[in-house]
Amino acid sequence: MTIKNSILRNVQPTHPGEMLREDFMPDFRLTPTTLAKALCVSRQTVSELLHERRAISPAMALRLAKLFGNTPDFWLNAQRAVDLWKTREIYRNELLNIHPLKAVGLHKFAPSPGT
Repeated sequence: MTIKNSILRNVQPTHPGEMLREDFMPDFRLTPTTLAKALCVSRQTVSELLHERRAISPAMALRLAKLFGNTPDFWLNAQRAVDLWKTREIYRNELLNIHPLKAVGLHKFAPSPGT
């Protein structure tokens, strides 16, 4: 399932830390320590990422992309999908009260004549 599809289907997207832990690290036979050394970051940073307690930053996305031969956008898009899904869950009730302008009529939000 793509990141976009998981958001549209209201399924929590996979955290980039889980991707690293379940897919990339086993494929490349990396341990948290060897991954930390390869990325030139602390083992604690890697541990927090693998346990999904840390988000992918632009700097980390650049490091991961260089190491694994993919793009920073791959990592940032995965993180963005997780962040957006979590935020949508937090604001779910508030968002129910916001309606597209086409549905409510643009005239309700147009400035009054002479203002």
